[in-house]
Amino acid sequence: MKLCRFLAKGRLHHGVYREGVLLDEAGEAHDPEGVTWLLPFTPGKVIGVALNYADHAEELGLSRPGALPEGQTGIAEPALFWKPNNSLLPHKGVVRYPKGAEYMHYEVELAVVVGRPMRRVKAKEALDYVLGYTIANDLVVRDYVSNTFRPPIRAKGRDTFGPLGPFLVVGEVEDPQNLTLRAYVNGELRQEGHTSRMLYSVAELLEYISEFMTLEPYDVILTGTPKGISRVLPGDVMRLEVQGLGALENPIEEEA
Repeated sequence: MKLCRFLAKGRLHHGVYREGVLLDEAGEAHDPEGVTWLLPFTPGKVIGVALNYADHAEELGLSRPGALPEGQTGIAEPALFWKPNNSLLPHKGVVRYPKGAEYMHYEVELAVVVGRPMRRVKAKEALDYVLGYTIANDLVVRDYVSNTFRPPIRAKGRDTFGPLGPFLVVGEVEDPQNLTLRAYVNGELRQEGHTSRMLYSVAELLEYISEFMTLEPYDVILTGTPKGISRVLPGDVMRLEVQGLGALENPIEEEA
């Protein structure tokens, strides 16, 4: 089931998307191009995972996150960061390009939405705590990533830098590690990958995070992006797809 929220005729609707049509709570059909899209739910905490695909780390010239120096023993761990809620933006919302920025890029990601409280949950049980999935665009201004040991708040936490949606997909994803991801800019395919190539699976990420942090309903985990980032500019339109989850589309305009 593809759940969504939208404004139509001056009213807020909680709807379902079926066969190209939006149905509101009364079953009335709406044209997806004739409504104002909202976030499909109200997110709690939003936690990002950096460099969770080896090929993306390689294209940036970085090592696998959590990898230990040669000769040092221990356990490799995923690298986490906060994606502040002020960055969140719905489907069709306008992304603001910072004045003077040289290199801004998209990142198509599978976003996991928690369904019930999680604390110290093992990977083998973790997917039972997932409510559903959606698409995220973890936008970045690469100019502002100057220290990989410092959380990239200025680079990733800007207003409008976290498009999310268009749907909360519940009960339709059999295996989150078997999904294709694609990103298009102005209709041109720029990025393509597969969730089977994550360094840390969805279940492993949930186990790791819930060991030290209680995850609550509607918390969101952004699971990383594969190789294929490229520069975007004002006037471009980004269209991000994750298999079975629809397409998240956002235009870019230069900030005033």
